[in-house]
Amino acid sequence: MSINPLEQFRKEAIKRAISYQKNKPLQTTWQAFHEQIVKAKYAYNFYWLGVPIIQEPQDLQALQEIIWEVKPELIIETGIAWGGSLIFSASMLAILEVCGAIENGEVIGIDIDIRSHNKEAILAHPLSKKITLFEGSSIDEKIIAKVKERAKNKKGVLVCLDSNHTHAHVLAELKAYAHLVNIGSYCMVGDTGIEDLPEGTTNDRPWEKGNNPKTAVWEFLKENNDFLIDRTIDSKLIMTGSPDGYLKRVK
Repeated sequence: MSINPLEQFRKEAIKRAISYQKNKPLQTTWQAFHEQIVKAKYAYNFYWLGVPIIQEPQDLQALQEIIWEVKPELIIETGIAWGGSLIFSASMLAILEVCGAIENGEVIGIDIDIRSHNKEAILAHPLSKKITLFEGSSIDEKIIAKVKERAKNKKGVLVCLDSNHTHAHVLAELKAYAHLVNIGSYCMVGDTGIEDLPEGTTNDRPWEKGNNPKTAVWEFLKENNDFLIDRTIDSKLIMTGSPDGYLKRVK
């Protein structure tokens, strides 16, 4: 029986990506490069449909593939900044709607402080009708209750956590929102790469080595076996700001 060429390509890509995990020169080179691009604020150079998006492009590629595969009707994002990631998610949901894969896709953006100029730019964007903004702490019970209510009737949910990067805050977010994710979908935890940076790199912030999103992920997974780290994504990207941060719900 002949193998579908596209399926064969997919299998070869996965096998190749997994092999990168044991490629020490590649991993060492990436880590050194990652330290330098963080210092250079590389992730601050990009836009999505005209709006600044503070993400490494490789992670956007991963999210695009995940969204196409999972086809969520709701994407929940904590941390808004300029709003580019909200526009990215809204554009992906709009594509899914055009393809007939979903109906009435929605993005929820949560931030403790949505600056007026950012809010104006988001609401003025052509994709704003797909975006709902909640201003407040992502771990405030009132905010969590609002999000749960909006998620009730959605067929698929994807979560992206990218706000306060301290261990305690991210762990609280995981406990509040991860369970909303359906089996096969993902809870993506941003900036886990902080753990891999030299001490002192983030002295101007309350998070650091030993106190960051990756340590929160590790603790969360000790208590919750519904999720697994999708290491194939880390391996494939090589360049990612979120190693160990792609959590797939498996049960």
